[in-house]
Amino acid sequence: MRDPAVFHLVLIKPTHYDDDGYPIRWVKAAIPSNTLACLNGLAEDASRRRVLGPGVTIRVHTYDETNRRVRPPQIVRMIRRAGGRAIVGLVGVQSNQFPRAIDLARPFLHAGLPVCIGGFHVSGCVAMLPQMPEEMREAAALGISFFAGEAEHGRLDQVIRDAWDGSLQPLYNYMNDLPTLEGEPPPILPRKHVRRVSGQLSSLDLGRGCPYQCSFCTIINVQGRKSRFRSADDLERAIRENYRQGNRRFFVTDDNFARNRHWEPLLDRMIQLRVRDGLKIGFTIQVDTLCHRIPNFIEKAAQAGVRRVFIGLENINPDNLLAAKKRQNKITEYRAMLQKWHEHGAITCAGYIIGFPGDTKESILRDIEIIKRELPLDVLELFMLTPLPGSEDHKVMWQQGTWMDSDLNKYDLNNRVTHHQVMSDEDWDAAYSEAWQSFYGPGHLRTILRRTAAHPRGRPQTTLTTLLWFKLMTMFEGVHPLEGGAFRRKSRRDRRYGMPLESPFVFYPRFAGEIAGKASGYWSVYRRARAILKEVLAAPDRWNYRDLATSPPEDDEFDRLDLYHATAGGEAALARKRREDALRTASIAAAD
Repeated sequence: MRDPAVFHLVLIKPTHYDDDGYPIRWVKAAIPSNTLACLNGLAEDASRRRVLGPGVTIRVHTYDETNRRVRPPQIVRMIRRAGGRAIVGLVGVQSNQFPRAIDLARPFLHAGLPVCIGGFHVSGCVAMLPQMPEEMREAAALGISFFAGEAEHGRLDQVIRDAWDGSLQPLYNYMNDLPTLEGEPPPILPRKHVRRVSGQLSSLDLGRGCPYQCSFCTIINVQGRKSRFRSADDLERAIRENYRQGNRRFFVTDDNFARNRHWEPLLDRMIQLRVRDGLKIGFTIQVDTLCHRIPNFIEKAAQAGVRRVFIGLENINPDNLLAAKKRQNKITEYRAMLQKWHEHGAITCAGYIIGFPGDTKESILRDIEIIKRELPLDVLELFMLTPLPGSEDHKVMWQQGTWMDSDLNKYDLNNRVTHHQVMSDEDWDAAYSEAWQSFYGPGHLRTILRRTAAHPRGRPQTTLTTLLWFKLMTMFEGVHPLEGGAFRRKSRRDRRYGMPLESPFVFYPRFAGEIAGKASGYWSVYRRARAILKEVLAAPDRWNYRDLATSPPEDDEFDRLDLYHATAGGEAALARKRREDALRTASIAAAD
């Protein structure tokens, strides 16, 4: 029955296309969308508050295209059958997802439904460029509206009211008025979404913004350099609401949780929920390379249920870090920091960028070998240095007229989209590919497993599962592991706009062949990896295993590590460390 007093808020998180023009979609995706969780929480709150008046019902429809096929004609028919008005929001749209977002918008616009796009691409371009880039101008010409900034503090309410009244604005620009987060509705994903994420992982954010100035980063320009936080009460409310619907594992998406000035009361509340109330919850957090210097931070994080940490290592050459304005990273702290996380049973994952100005193919592969040998790191997440729209790097290259690939679909940190100052395109691509192969080779897999199996708190099986995820995605799926998933799904009719629809007699046999080939490859890798794990667990010296990366500090540590002697920047960092240690020792002696 059609009801004119209904408003449909359709929220879609788009994916992006593979090289053949098919949306990258899985039965289960790797990570949840926190933007979708935030907007779903805000939308449900707006519905409860009846922001369109007591006589209008707001129905919220959420879709994550990374793990669910989005069919615009079906959504249009659903809205038509139910009656009322609607708006389609394409949310959390990153630069590489912008082309797909436009393609999803076309059938909705053709059906006369208003469409609004928000996310990092729109917000970053509005924040950093003096005018809309061409792709946004073309989208605006189609009739698409844009939302720049964050939707708390009633901003989503305003968009809903305008869509209901038929007065949607071309641009909602809140980049100069980023909201506080305390007391705002908590992020929450419906259970149907969490079930479609590997490990049934949900998400929440406890803070936004970053005070640092990394030139490759978009967060500082989209979320601002002034940090904003949720309270411990907000955290508890978010966890309890999620827990009630079965969500028990959380990815805390804060860019750097260690710099959240409320980290201690937040961790204390997590500990209370686990210990006092018996909630079986676990967390993945993102931190910086100096987090171990904060008294009790790692200890409390472990008690709070943090079992996996992502660290923005970025590079081990201080000259590269300085060129990217990543001054806060100190390579002389890397080893101690990683060892401390291992002592507390956490799996460590580090982001590492390839393609800084000082890089060559030879230096990249040399540095990967140093990491393998000298740093007790479980997972290395490699990224191409990419001038993402919204970053300082992109703005400078745009102003200078430097070539950047015009296809935004490639801006996924897994494809080269510009030229390097020193390396040829072929060398840069080869270095990136060979770095993945080197770190995830059978020999180093055995080393990582030996390290974790030697520790009483180590989790060899979980570590192997994580390592295999990264290895299999890069070997067989051709996507970055963070965009990977379990069992690839393809739909013949969802091909990128402008590319020809393939014959079913071509598409389906090829897809079936891909499935069979990948299954065979998966099984072969898995079988060898299980044999390695079995060997590691049965090793007579399992509990006594030590190598250079896991050995405790010794007096000659700084002299024997290539980390400090392979580059001039490393030598300078070591000299600076020694001066600081000498001053500290002298200060302590003077105090005594």
